[in-house]
Amino acid sequence: MDEKELKRERISLLNVPLDIVQEADIFFVVNELLSSKRPKNIALLSLWDLLRARRNGEYRSYIMNADLVIPISKSLVSGSRFLYGKKAVRYMPFNFIIKLLSILEIRELSLYLIGGKKKTLNQAEANVSHTFPFLKIIGRYPGYFKKQKEGDIIEAIRKASPSLLLAGKGVHGEELWIHRNSDNIGYGIRLWCSDVIDVFANKKRHPSDYSFEHGLEWIGFCCKNPLHIFRIFPYLYYKLLLLIYKIRKQ
Repeated sequence: MDEKELKRERISLLNVPLDIVQEADIFFVVNELLSSKRPKNIALLSLWDLLRARRNGEYRSYIMNADLVIPISKSLVSGSRFLYGKKAVRYMPFNFIIKLLSILEIRELSLYLIGGKKKTLNQAEANVSHTFPFLKIIGRYPGYFKKQKEGDIIEAIRKASPSLLLAGKGVHGEELWIHRNSDNIGYGIRLWCSDVIDVFANKKRHPSDYSFEHGLEWIGFCCKNPLHIFRIFPYLYYKLLLLIYKIRKQ
């Protein structure tokens, strides 16, 4: 087993890939991605994303081809333990991105931001620059752009060749925008996170470390949108699938 295999382990959770990476190994794994001269996509996978990957062919292709699939739902951690006896490491999206930017800053590498409204994006850029002064922000473009401008935006990203392309709300197709344009936006790492621009601009709060650690962040989501309570049904479906897969394995 080589060093790469020792630093992360990929499992198949209900036929959807999931990477087990210890926090102490994130630096090694990210640097490994940065050293590769080809496109590298990182996917932040929630329970709802996993279920989506099982029914949506294009989204499944995006997840299957991602170089790193990071679990962000506690249900995925329990599912990994139930099926394989392996403890996956769950990351809060905001904290994971901070770790990623810290690694880029240490190496004085570059970042390109895309998404959000113009004023919000400008504030996000200013806050990131203040927090990571040695990180080179070499481009930005607000989201909700007209479709006919997309070609010029993609070409600008390709020419800038950022070490990390960080995308948020406002790009057409959300994370699938990265998947659809993967061959045309350079060789750096790409990551989509819906609220990243708003959080960096202090327009939106991320869950507290305590609530995330104890799997309580769903309470805040339900308070903001009571319809989220109906997610109990896909959650129960997920639990049933785990049981079926467990029986098949035995």
